[in-house]
Amino acid sequence: MQENYIDLHLHTTASDGNFSPEEVVAKADQLGFNAIAITDHDTIEGIKPALREGVKLDLEVVPGIEINTDYADTEVHVLGYYIDYENKVLLNKLKELKKARYFRAEKIVDKLNDLGIEINFDEVLNLADGAAVGRSHIAQIILEKGYVDQWGEVFDKYIGRKAPAYVERERLDVKGAIDLIKQANGIPVIAHPALINNDELLKKFIKWGAEGIEVYHTEHNKEKEEKYLKFAKEHNLLITGGSDCHGPRRKEGVLLGAVKVSYAKLKKLKERNVLL
Repeated sequence: MQENYIDLHLHTTASDGNFSPEEVVAKADQLGFNAIAITDHDTIEGIKPALREGVKLDLEVVPGIEINTDYADTEVHVLGYYIDYENKVLLNKLKELKKARYFRAEKIVDKLNDLGIEINFDEVLNLADGAAVGRSHIAQIILEKGYVDQWGEVFDKYIGRKAPAYVERERLDVKGAIDLIKQANGIPVIAHPALINNDELLKKFIKWGAEGIEVYHTEHNKEKEEKYLKFAKEHNLLITGGSDCHGPRRKEGVLLGAVKVSYAKLKKLKERNVLL
């Protein structure tokens, strides 16, 4: 009997991905996936077009989001699955976050100009094309203009944390993100826990309402998968996974297809989904 596969961590041009929502769905369909989740950073704008394309191609699309948060000095991403993407509280908060991203990007560009990196904010906005502006848009322009040779250099030299053009931005804390996802009737899941690398923090997030962790991810080797699979079972957590694909222009290339998670994991999510 053929196994059915899912990818529950995908980005589109609605945030910092290079593929449109329709392209993501089409490519997942071509690769034989049975279901995917659209999880753009701090925005739900990619969900509706992906759902429409999913209906056309008979591919199941889960409405999701990835909210960027901080805890102390640790960056934590919280995935939300089966969110009510028309929830007013959610939409209002996402508008605030989009505005914060805009002003942050503007400040980063000013700092880059002071460092002799000649890009302008209009170029960034044109590249984002209405999507939530992120550092990835700035990085792409810097790379294309030849100031660096590789994607990672942009962050190391200029816009990464502790780099000279880095700017903090307004973002939710972890509990705020979990609460927001629950407000929208979604299921909060902690993304790529190996990048957090702190089990005590994970336990705190569970107390705050996180219901799952992303066990399978392109940044997780077999050892990490086994570790977090055990952790999930010990704490009665939902298990998810996905490629975290952003598209061809990122340093890692097209990751869609690199992680294939059993459809059985999605069934467990559905059992927890209050909207179904």
